Amino acid sequence: MIETIKQLAASATADTIALRQHLHAHPELSFKEFETAAFVTEQLKNLGLDPQPMATTGVVVLIEGRNPGSRTVALRGDMDALPILEQNDVPYKSTNPGVMHACGHDVHTSSLLGVARILTQLRDQFEGTVKLIFQPGEELVPGGASLMIKEGVLENPAPASVLGQHVFPMLPAGQIGIRSGRYMASTDELYLTVRGKGGHGAMPDQNLDPVLVAAHIIVAAQQIVSRRVNPKIPTVLSFGKVIANGATNVIPNEVHIEGTFRALDEAWREEAHVILRKLVEGLAESMGATCELEIRRGYPCLDNEPELTARVRAAAEEYLGAENVIEIDQWMAAEDFAYYSQATNACFYRLGTRSASGDGRFASSVHTPTFDIDSKALEVGPGLMAWLAICELGAGESTTTTETLAAASAAGAHA
Repeated sequence: MIETIKQLAASATADTIALRQHLHAHPELSFKEFETAAFVTEQLKNLGLDPQPMATTGVVVLIEGRNPGSRTVALRGDMDALPILEQNDVPYKSTNPGVMHACGHDVHTSSLLGVARILTQLRDQFEGTVKLIFQPGEELVPGGASLMIKEGVLENPAPASVLGQHVFPMLPAGQIGIRSGRYMASTDELYLTVRGKGGHGAMPDQNLDPVLVAAHIIVAAQQIVSRRVNPKIPTVLSFGKVIANGATNVIPNEVHIEGTFRALDEAWREEAHVILRKLVEGLAESMGATCELEIRRGYPCLDNEPELTARVRAAAEEYLGAENVIEIDQWMAAEDFAYYSQATNACFYRLGTRSASGDGRFASSVHTPTFDIDSKALEVGPGLMAWLAICELGAGESTTTTETLAAASAAGAHA
């Protein structure tokens, strides 16, 4: 079965690259992926499938094998782009100025379309159903994943597991990165307004300086990370925007501060919100000022279910070779795939996209105007994901990775 999938993936690579380049040239922002959804729907219909719309611009489709009700596995790819002006000089450069697929969602979408192409040709060789989730709005809170879950994407049929992949320019094409357990952080946006009494900078005694209060708050808040959290729980508190709209000789009436709070533990996340609010309000009051803190909740922690992740790792090692499956570290960025991981068994792994030749090409980070990928990743991504789906369908009631892979390999050998 592995060799069959590899052959199908290789033969479709040129088409997958063309799909990705079309998507890259026509990026759309979160929840505005109207043309992208229409394009995906058309491609799926051309394969004889019956895609259905969901959650504004989302698309869901089922690929049924033998005995489709026996087990369901879901695969997710996101479709939205970022508000970035592309600087790459390539034929498939964005034609939508100021919007760019700088996070690789064009890769995720084209890979999932590649999976659809592969699995539709193997329907008589696997049992169960594969649910493909083409998701909108990953880059914008509340996140397309949360909306799709609310609309029932994890129901009718309910998947036993959900798998997702994401580009990773730190690894060369041909490798993947994976980690069991807590992998990515929760993320919350902080909006703080400190109010005092402005006036002439030469007469501070007649004013109540909100700039000074804000400075104390920014410094004092760091004790939440350095002194209030268990050192074993990764936590980030960063303030990236401070607006004190006075002048060299003008103390303003108020100061606006924006920041982010991230953590790898949901219970601590909730506790930290309470601590932060008490700290900023108490400190402002002690200095005679007032403040308002708005905490906009973002995505939760992303947890890779250990048993599922072990199966994915073993299946990936069989497909790519053990040397190409890399253990990666926790990451304090956030992803709305976390909602799937909070709702059911889920595994989110990283797809290497740097030049496999080691010449440093395609090394730009995601969310930069020069991000691009080695096209070899578009052969690896669809084939591996198709193989992982079939292995998971074969997992059934097996309790060990060895049993899972044996069942999947036996099914392929007899097909």
